[in-house]
Formats: sequence, C-alpha cells, structure tokens
Amino acid sequence: MTTIVLDPLARNASAAQPAAEGRFVRLALMTAAFGFLFLFLFIPLAAVFHEALSKGWEACLAAIVEPDARSAIRLTLIAAGIAVPLNLVFGVCAAWAITRFEFCGKNLLITLIDLPFSVSPVIAGLIYVLMFGAQGWFGPWLQAHDIQILFAVPGIVLATVFVTVPFVARELIPLMQSQGCEEEEAAIVLGASGWRVFWHVTLPNIRWGLFYGVILCNARAMGEFGAVSVVSGHIRGLTNTLPLHVEILYNEYNFAAAFSVASLLALLALLTLALKSLAEWRLRVQAARIASEQSS
Repeated sequence: MTTIVLDPLARNASAAQPAAEGRFVRLALMTAAFGFLFLFLFIPLAAVFHEALSKGWEACLAAIVEPDARSAIRLTLIAAGIAVPLNLVFGVCAAWAITRFEFCGKNLLITLIDLPFSVSPVIAGLIYVLMFGAQGWFGPWLQAHDIQILFAVPGIVLATVFVTVPFVARELIPLMQSQGCEEEEAAIVLGASGWRVFWHVTLPNIRWGLFYGVILCNARAMGEFGAVSVVSGHIRGLTNTLPLHVEILYNEYNFAAAFSVASLLALLALLTLALKSLAEWRLRVQAARIASEQSS
C-alpha cells in the first residue's frame, strides 16, 4: 500500500502561483487601458485647451464671442433644442409601445430605430439632398411654394433629428423591459387612467434612464458634423454650427480661434460625462432596489 504525503508548502506555492498570475494579468490590462486612454483621450483633450489658451484668455474669449461664433452657437442650440425634445417624445412613445404591447411591425420599428447607427451621417445628409434638393423629389414643389429646407435651419434640424433618433429609445427599452409592467397593471386595476399611470408610475420609474438618454442625445446633436455638413451649405454666419465653424477656422489656419471654439465642445463633452456618471449611478441604485424588491 502506497502512502501519498502532501507537502503543505508545495500546495500553498501552487495556490499562490495562479493568484500571482491573476494580479499580473489585472495589472497589465489596467496599464494597457489607462495608457490607451491617456494617449488617445487625455492628451488630445489637454491639447485642445492648451491651444485654445495659447494666446491668452482674451484671445480665447474674443474668438468665442465674435459674430460668426455666436451665430454658430445659436444655431447649434436651436438644432439641439428642437431635435432633443422631438426624440424625447418619440423615444418614450416607441419604448412604451415596444415594451408594453404586441403589434404587427414591432420588429420593423426596432430595426428602424437602430437605422441611424448603421447608416453613415454623410449618407443621411445625401438622402435629404435627394429629397429636398433643387433636383430632388420635392425640390420643384418646394421652390414653387418658396419653401427652403436645404442650406437653412430646417435641413439642419432634420439631419440632427435623424442621427439622434436611437439614443432615448435605446436607453428606455431595456430599462422598461427589466422593470416589467406589474406596477402599471396594479394602478389600472385600482382605477387609474392611462395618463395617470404614465405620470405617476411609468415616468418616475424611467426618469433616470430618460435623463441618461437625453444627455447622450443632446451631446450628439451639438457635436454632429457629417450629416449637418452636407445639408448646411457652409454659409458662414448663417448655416454653420459649432463643429462646422471649427472646421472653417482650422482651414483658414486660425488655429487659436479654432481650438477656442472647440474647447466649448470639449467642455460639453466633460459636462456630459459628469451627468452620464450621475445617471448611471442612479440607474444602478434603482436596479438594486428593484432586484431586492423582486427577491423579497
């Protein structure tokens, strides 16, 4: 009969080896991730603010408050101010319909919501040119009635709405699916109308997901370049949004002014990141609360 003697030291050494390898892998992955972010995110962001302030605060503020820059800021706010509320209403209605009802064309609606993710923004702009241009489908009718869509605010708003369609709906659909509809059904059984159910049950449950989708939608609306570039006509002081104004200044070798205006978009990105982190934290808290209620 053979007796096997296990060495405690050898057993501890073999157990420590995978732990050491795990720490090494974790450290390597963290170093690679932070290094990538430092090279491709932090350094370019720091370069934007450095170039913006290269000629001093006075020159930076002068580039931001000059008439063409103010016009670009105003047009950007107008486009976002119209596109974001429209997509908010559409996103809530689409998410409510998809998660609460079964109907013919449901899969088609989900596919169409994701369409702007798969279509290049430049192609989206060209679609509007094909529809509303002088030689487009509706071009002669628009000219006959003196209605201008392209190279004007309506075309910019349409392009912005198209590229920002998915953000609110795509945040609400999984959230509402995970929450279920038990609370809404209970409210209906107790005699609440559909409108009261929405305002007092559905909306409070989705408010942070809705906020998360809105801030992403707003950031994309203000930073959109491709589709807006095609339909705007690049008319300085009239149809240039902030990204287009930055491009024009850069092409004119006015680098300090270009980076000064770009710093506004960078600040918007940082603000969006902070609000996004707040919304994610609130969503995690809400998900934990729902999970605890379901388990109990």
